[in-house]
Amino acid sequence: MNIKTIIGLGVAALLFFYGVSVNNGLVNKQETVNQRWAQVENQYQRRADLVPNLVNTVKGAADFEKSTLTQVIEARSKASSIQVSADDLNNPQKLQQFQQAQKQLSGALSRLLVTVEKYPELKANENFRDLQNQLEGTENRIATERQRFNEAVQSYNTEIRLFPGNIFASILGFEKKAYFEADEGAEEAPEVNFSE
Repeated sequence: MNIKTIIGLGVAALLFFYGVSVNNGLVNKQETVNQRWAQVENQYQRRADLVPNLVNTVKGAADFEKSTLTQVIEARSKASSIQVSADDLNNPQKLQQFQQAQKQLSGALSRLLVTVEKYPELKANENFRDLQNQLEGTENRIATERQRFNEAVQSYNTEIRLFPGNIFASILGFEKKAYFEADEGAEEAPEVNFSE
């Protein structure tokens, strides 16, 4: 063997091992994104599971506005029907559709909790207070898991865009993941009016 062949084989071996290393690193980051997404879904499922208990407690404790309860039930049903798998994380439209359904449920729950202010006997109900606390805790968990998901997506997306890893990422079929984005108008504080 001549020196050019040896150098060529050495370079090819280095590229191969570097490509394997890049692939393994990207697979690891991709699985972290998938795991973080599973945690986001887990917290949304927890919230969806709490809603029927909350609605039933409200129904049993007060002669409540049926339209508010209907909105909560319908929003929960829609939010539960839209599923986003790890494979869908490359599709910003699918993620946006999921976010919109979750936003509708959040809005319906907010209206429910504001309306409850008119019913002192309901606010004093221990079951309702417990459910409300669980719901508030779940909303905080959702925010935390969405933040962790976005951090994992940022790390993954950065890795597939940096040179020379981007060459291997392109060859190996690693695609950019979509972020969980804030709802439109989220920068404005909601208006709460108890006098209605």
